Amino acid sequence: MANETISQEDSPKLTTSVVPESAFCSSLRSKKFFMIDELPTESSQYLDASNHCWCRLTQQVTGPDGGSVHPDSCVTGRDCYSSVFDA
Repeated sequence: MANETISQEDSPKLTTSVVPESAFCSSLRSKKFFMIDELPTESSQYLDASNHCWCRLTQQVTGPDGGSVHPDSCVTGRDCYSSVFDA
């Protein structure tokens, strides 16, 4: 029995998985971002008194699409958005 082979028809079918979307883009950064131990789920977890955020891809306050970087705008639906769950 240990030497039995499984035919192609007997093996489970692999399906394409859907990557879950996170609340914010994986490239959104702020000073406060580096102080938390968990995945940010609210804007307040990014924003401190300065309200300064940047994109890790551009290292600027504008994203790759030319739009401003802020927790309210760096969300799903934006052209440059990428989920933190992407491989």
